[in-house]
Amino acid sequence: MDRRKRKRGCGVLCLLLAAAAGAVLFGCRDSIAALLRAQQEKIMETAALEDASTEDGGQEQAGAGEGSAVSGEPSGTEKYYFQQLDEREREVYGKIRDGLLAFQEEIELEDASTEEIDRLYGLVMKDYPEIFWCDGAGSVVTSSASFGLSGRSAALRPEYNCSEEEKEERRSRIEAEADQCLSGIDSQAGDYDKILYVYEYVIGGVEYDLSAPDNQNIYSVFVGRHSVCAGYAKAVQYLLERLGVFCTYVSGTAVSRSGEGGHAWNLARCEGQYCYVDATWGDPVYLQEGREEDQEAQESPEIAYDYLCCDDTQLFRTHTPDSDQELPACSTMAYNYYVVNGMYYETYDPETILQAMNRSIAAGEGMTVLKFSGPEVYREAREEVLTDLADRAARNLAHLYGIGTVRYSYRDDDSLDKITMYWDYE
Repeated sequence: MDRRKRKRGCGVLCLLLAAAAGAVLFGCRDSIAALLRAQQEKIMETAALEDASTEDGGQEQAGAGEGSAVSGEPSGTEKYYFQQLDEREREVYGKIRDGLLAFQEEIELEDASTEEIDRLYGLVMKDYPEIFWCDGAGSVVTSSASFGLSGRSAALRPEYNCSEEEKEERRSRIEAEADQCLSGIDSQAGDYDKILYVYEYVIGGVEYDLSAPDNQNIYSVFVGRHSVCAGYAKAVQYLLERLGVFCTYVSGTAVSRSGEGGHAWNLARCEGQYCYVDATWGDPVYLQEGREEDQEAQESPEIAYDYLCCDDTQLFRTHTPDSDQELPACSTMAYNYYVVNGMYYETYDPETILQAMNRSIAAGEGMTVLKFSGPEVYREAREEVLTDLADRAARNLAHLYGIGTVRYSYRDDDSLDKITMYWDYE
């Protein structure tokens, strides 16, 4: 028996056995594409009315209602950061939002400081992933009254990443791709299934690429198919909002194998419970950054679900939200993928773990995922799982399939309290 421990908790084991000969998701769905298109047409029609009101000099609607760019948006599109503002801040926020929607080159904002404008501009961008033609860059021009008059004025000059004509063409392409994506969702699906669907769609259809153009907005996801964390998080937000699931954008920092840096992910609400979603950290292309993996894992990387509907305890081990964001407590793992699918262990019982591995082998599955609830349970399980239990499961594999040479590998990650076993049936 040859055991070789690789860097960063990745290893390969080879077991030679003289084995005895052994005998060895989707159903029909109701499309909601038509409903989504009708919803989007309603939103665009109302937005056009608001733009006309702004052009006429009216500002009554700025900052009104739920903080949405239009009245009558579905409840799933509640704007999280808008809800935290006072009445005056909502007014400035609304003017910035309406100016961006109208593609204004200069947005007049009376009696607002540069710091306030910068903060509220950023909150609009977090609340509105559909404003893809602006990534939050720009400048503020201020002036003070003269000749004994009091007061000051300011104007925001946003930077747009395309022309107004290009914006409409890009919008059409984004909406077509989003409609195609969402046509596969059962109209009766619950929050968890919608979040899972969107999570897998974004990860499966997009490659993590630091050099991708437009990588701070959703165009890079739906059209470019290459993006970074900002694009991933905004695409998840955009799709879940269209499905009526609350989701917002969270910024901060995260510590990965390549070091600490700026990062973005999502806060969502699943069946009434707040949780975090980070599609970037579920992407195997991103996860392989800076790793030395065994060849088998490189050829068939799998999606990671540690950050699909996770709680504060899981997320805050690696992620730190920006301090200027007020976020609700996320205190449950009930809707985490591994919990829902019976791969989560709050205590360590050797026979339970062995049975899980044997079930995977009997079903011919390529891997067994063992996700533990915390470091103590993980450390208690690790040594026995990777030696005795893995060998016993391999013997069962050899007997069941009549294989004389059994090879299996593993990846253990102490930052996630997770062990993944990979089974070779050839």
